[in-house]
Amino acid sequence: MYLATTGAAEATRKVSRGRVAGPVLALGSVSLVTDVSSEMVTAVLPLYFVLHLGLSPLQFGFLDGLYNGVTALVRLAGGHAADRGNRHKLVAGAGYALSALSRVGLLLAGGGALGIGAALAADRIGKGVRTAPRDAIISLSSPPETLGRAFGVHRAMDTTGALLGPLAAFALLWATADAYDAVFVVSFCVGLLGVLMLVAFVPGRDALPAVQSPVPPSPARPKILDPFRDPAFRRVLGAASLLGAATIGDAFVYLLLQRQLDFAVRWFPLLPLGAAAVYLSLAVPAGRLGDRIGRRVPFLFGHAALLGAYLLLLTTGAGALLLVGVLLLVGVFYAATDGVLMALAGPVLPAARRASGMALLQTGQALARLLAAAGFGAAWTLWGVRPALITAVLALAAALACSAVLLRRLERRA
Repeated sequence: MYLATTGAAEATRKVSRGRVAGPVLALGSVSLVTDVSSEMVTAVLPLYFVLHLGLSPLQFGFLDGLYNGVTALVRLAGGHAADRGNRHKLVAGAGYALSALSRVGLLLAGGGALGIGAALAADRIGKGVRTAPRDAIISLSSPPETLGRAFGVHRAMDTTGALLGPLAAFALLWATADAYDAVFVVSFCVGLLGVLMLVAFVPGRDALPAVQSPVPPSPARPKILDPFRDPAFRRVLGAASLLGAATIGDAFVYLLLQRQLDFAVRWFPLLPLGAAAVYLSLAVPAGRLGDRIGRRVPFLFGHAALLGAYLLLLTTGAGALLLVGVLLLVGVFYAATDGVLMALAGPVLPAARRASGMALLQTGQALARLLAAAGFGAAWTLWGVRPALITAVLALAAALACSAVLLRRLERRA
């Protein structure tokens, strides 16, 4: 059995050398289309909430935290369900479908806070359900030594959708005189297309290639928190959670840019494009670099770039330099951390618990970012912008130092 498994793994490495596995490309295409749908909505939400509905920064902070953190328990359940029956495609497809349907909820909610909160919760539940099974398929379809490249390619395709989504939202708002309902309708149609592509092109459980896992198999009846027992995984989880708790979120970064530069609000949906363009160009090189020198280095460097963006936001009178610098650093942050974190965690998780472990990691990060968004919104409301941002800078610097120690020990073990 061992020789057969080793032979299959070696064959997979030879086939995969120089190119990315088919399931990775298929999921990348699905993510591209789905991100067009989701980023159309994400790009206009800060304007819709703060300027159109008149919410305070504190209220927006809690809604933004809900948008990013409500998926915590659902991520765990989705990852566990995917592992239990090797149903990664089925669980991921259910998540994509729920996110698409949430756009209808935004239409029906009108300006009601309860309805908006429910629609956002549905969207994030869908994202939480699909993310871990999707990343598990990517990880299980690729040899461990090329995980950085595989996740980099997927994230680059995903980010292409992130570039097109705000452009579509901008065009629709321009053409319809700020009719947000039009954005929600088109977003729903595009999201439904992504679901159909997943059904048609992503392989099911019997079609996934056999890739050798460097971690021993998990027990016959695994539990949802089994990955937490491994010290190496706990260090990855601790670092991701610490850094997530010191990340104020993109929406606040863009609101701070608009506030400081005072440009017309119709240009606001274009802000994510600058960061997405940098992410798109650097995602694959960052993944390959992590494969070559260790994934700890780009992961920590990415958060150092985010710290630089926060410091730039504390400057005054920089004009275009501030805009370009912040968007560049935010793009570097995502390119060096998003896929790299999953590639860092994959090799320390057994294949049979890959989705559950990734769900646990994503849950810790999501809960930490929920606290960060709510905390920054409260600090902005109570203290003002500058004291809140200084606090965020100090928190991220401290988290970066602690995470460097945690991940250094991980690499020593490896």
